Amino acid sequence: MAKGISIKFTNYSETIPRILKLIKLDDELKKHDRVVLKPFARDYDSPYTSPEFLEAVVKFCVENKKPNAEIIIAEGSDGEDTIELFESIGYKGIAEKYSVALADLNKADVEEISSSDFMKFESVMYPKMLKDSFIISLPKLFEDEETEMLGSLANMIGVFPGDYYRGFFSSRKNKLRKWNMKYAIHDIIRCKMPQLAVIDASEKGFILAGQSLEMDKQAAKVLGREWKAIEHLKIADERFQEVEKKTPQQKV
Repeated sequence: MAKGISIKFTNYSETIPRILKLIKLDDELKKHDRVVLKPFARDYDSPYTSPEFLEAVVKFCVENKKPNAEIIIAEGSDGEDTIELFESIGYKGIAEKYSVALADLNKADVEEISSSDFMKFESVMYPKMLKDSFIISLPKLFEDEETEMLGSLANMIGVFPGDYYRGFFSSRKNKLRKWNMKYAIHDIIRCKMPQLAVIDASEKGFILAGQSLEMDKQAAKVLGREWKAIEHLKIADERFQEVEKKTPQQKV
């Protein structure tokens, strides 16, 4: 697939299949048995991935996947019942319309991952279903008080399963907030970087699609921000380059 592109937004039904064809996602999908679509749906009060945007991506994936491949919409909300949130904002209806699955990552079966590359966590409880999946991060782009910018990398915060990261007296994932959220973002994408980002910046007139970190850098520009001033992007860029220098045969 292409490293990444952005195109002007007209409407979801036209713009989404156009950009996904341009990056050759139709060819890529045929290589995978499971495709996980990761929208952003943190809670009822925050902006969330538009159902119309999500539906356009789901439709494209269903039409271009390999036979018998699974398509799953997956998220782990923060302080809410994820499936109830899915139903309230329209994701459940999309899943039923296209016969794709819904998954609550807060309740997922997990594998404990340890890495010397983690910045703060000794280990991460990571959903098993994501390990062998092709992950597409589908955020709505916006400036966020907690993460500075909600892009494809910050979107992966929802992958932390609530069953393991809730506070003792809270339904929210307060154990992630022991440190600045930039460290949680780094450590969860160190477990696995989403293979593709499709970023809804339609409110600024664009849709972006391509490699996650690179697309987040471009998304920062769309917001009028310098990406190096956004801490989790700066950290990810610096540390992922360091790892590649040490292990050039491995792709992060």
